[in-house]
Amino acid sequence: MIDKHLLKLRARDDISADEEAAIRSALGETIMLPADHTFISPGTLLEHSTLVLDGIVCRYKDLSNGQRQITELHVAGDFADLHSFTLQYLDHSVMTLTPCRIVRMPHKALTAITEQYPHLTRVYWFSTNLDAAIHREWELSLGRRSAIQRIAHLFCEMQLRLSIVGLASERHFDLPVTQAVLAECLGLTPVHVNRVLKELRETGLLEFRSGRVTILDLRALRNMADFDPTYLYLERKRPR
Repeated sequence: MIDKHLLKLRARDDISADEEAAIRSALGETIMLPADHTFISPGTLLEHSTLVLDGIVCRYKDLSNGQRQITELHVAGDFADLHSFTLQYLDHSVMTLTPCRIVRMPHKALTAITEQYPHLTRVYWFSTNLDAAIHREWELSLGRRSAIQRIAHLFCEMQLRLSIVGLASERHFDLPVTQAVLAECLGLTPVHVNRVLKELRETGLLEFRSGRVTILDLRALRNMADFDPTYLYLERKRPR
């Protein structure tokens, strides 16, 4: 059930059999959610954190006029709101973008893990720090990258994050979201996103059709995006 989560953790650190057993025993029931369903709202007191098993989840904030900014995408293997363990409530919303299968870990179980498994405490602390690093990179894109660089960078990031959990190759992966969703991730209009995707296709870098991404030249796409994967912290150098 949580194989992709374990793949993500083990890409960066060692997880012992006892630690894996502790994670598995801390999980609640599996829940199916439909697409476009906001399942966490700002200010709601939370007693659990949500682990994505399948599908794509986003975090977002919106204005009173309805304009929405997506601040991060979460894929299978990610906790969508691990930071709620210490914050207790969120200042933003969490929503499914596709049909999703999730499982919840009660905060009481997380408390027990932090008391009994100090290494897992550091692993999950690292996970929230990684989310913060991704937020900073998205902020850099919004503030400084051109429209074509923003889109190229997002696809480069998702290719690497999905490959960690076995859902992407260097040439192909599924990202079943609309151009309107991409626009809300990138601070662009859907029309602008459509224009840039056409440019990427015509220059032989990438195709995005019906939620399927085909990378035609990964090295050139990364160069276009000025993509440096350092912020994803894939080196396994941290002490236990």
